[in-house]
Amino acid sequence: MIRAEKLVKTYRMGGGEVRALDSVSLVVQAGDLLAITGPSGSGKSTLMHILGCLDQPDSGRYELAGEDISRLSKNRLATIRNRRIGFVFQTFNLLPRMSALENVELPLLYAGETAAKGRAAEALKTVGLADRTHHQPSQLSGGQRQRTAVARALVTDPAIILADEPTGNLDTKTGDEIMSLFKDLNAQGRTIIIVTHDTDVAAHCTRRIVMRDGRIVNGRG
Repeated sequence: MIRAEKLVKTYRMGGGEVRALDSVSLVVQAGDLLAITGPSGSGKSTLMHILGCLDQPDSGRYELAGEDISRLSKNRLATIRNRRIGFVFQTFNLLPRMSALENVELPLLYAGETAAKGRAAEALKTVGLADRTHHQPSQLSGGQRQRTAVARALVTDPAIILADEPTGNLDTKTGDEIMSLFKDLNAQGRTIIIVTHDTDVAAHCTRRIVMRDGRIVNGRG
């Protein structure tokens, strides 16, 4: 599914250089539920951005479903993001004036897909929000907003879901409910990668790696 070999990513900051990723290698099998953990500045978000085709490494190789995407054009990366990867973020990233249904169908509309409303409604049903399709984000609880975001990630039927601190804005009970949802989706065959600093969140996952100073220091990459 995913094979990353010796990824290096360096940023220029304050006249110097910071190596966010320092020769990171990682294999993710189809059906994995993987937590990437580590302190702030460890490189976990940079790794997620590369795995999600939001950024490219300075060197190294990244294969997704057998395709080397380390040096693809921005347009090709955008196509892969929209078709193969679903994203869930800490801040939900929902458009406030759109209903839950309209938010969820956006990736399909961008891709020019047909039957967007029907597929969006089915995705909301999958996450337990069939009765909230016409509610705007302000009319939803934090947990319901994150479920809407999960539905939006699912609607294109991606091979992988990447979640960046998905429980960070939620209380413990609601966060556990979101993690139970991810576990249910994983049991259905979804490959899910969760970036988190929360050890309780990581404990829900079947596999865990720990990063520090741009390297994997614990767990099997």
